[in-house]
Amino acid sequence: MGTEIVNPIRHLSVFDPDAFGERRVDVIGAGATGSRVVLSLAKLGARNLHVWDFDSVESHNIANQAFSMSHIGMPKTQALAQVVETGTGLTITVHEEKVDGTQSLGDVVFLLTDTMASRKEIWEKGLKLKPRTQLLIETRMGAAEGRVYSLSPSRRQHISEYEQTFYSDAVAETSACGASVSVGPTAEFLSGLAVWQFLKWYKFDQAGEGDPPEFESIFGLTPMLFFCDRSLPW
Repeated sequence: MGTEIVNPIRHLSVFDPDAFGERRVDVIGAGATGSRVVLSLAKLGARNLHVWDFDSVESHNIANQAFSMSHIGMPKTQALAQVVETGTGLTITVHEEKVDGTQSLGDVVFLLTDTMASRKEIWEKGLKLKPRTQLLIETRMGAAEGRVYSLSPSRRQHISEYEQTFYSDAVAETSACGASVSVGPTAEFLSGLAVWQFLKWYKFDQAGEGDPPEFESIFGLTPMLFFCDRSLPW
């Protein structure tokens, strides 16, 4: 940890890092959404952050991810660790490897890989009915639209509803998740929405305040549309 870390005083009523403590948050995928989610969580003060990615920063990543030109050629995990430490003073734990579901994951997991196939594999092998993970957040992004799913991997109704949202990577290329077009402002919107679902879960779980996160949130930016009408009991 750096000698000086981000001061959370302005958002303590929404998220208290000391109350959250050392609960572990894993972010799988450090791309357009994942790199921003990690930086946002670090700025909130979540201090036990683990980031997984096996890719390196390329020139085309600069346009839509949280990296700078100086990071080109670096492993994404190492580059993101540098971004987070410079921006917040926090040290994150990095794993430069592909997640296949055999790894040990934490209390909260953001599942943000590039393909539906990888998400299904990680879900089946590493998350489904695993009591350690209390909250799973998964995002899907197109050029001007996105979705966020928030659920407990141990609740049967959550599992049933979530698995009905799966589709093939052939479909994903023409929809939200896996599309070849990736726009920075869309990723900003999506990552912020994903972190807000985490914050809603934190308040509901920690103090029983407010409503739990919505199971499914859908937005479109051209035209502006937003739906979050699929809540499940927690």
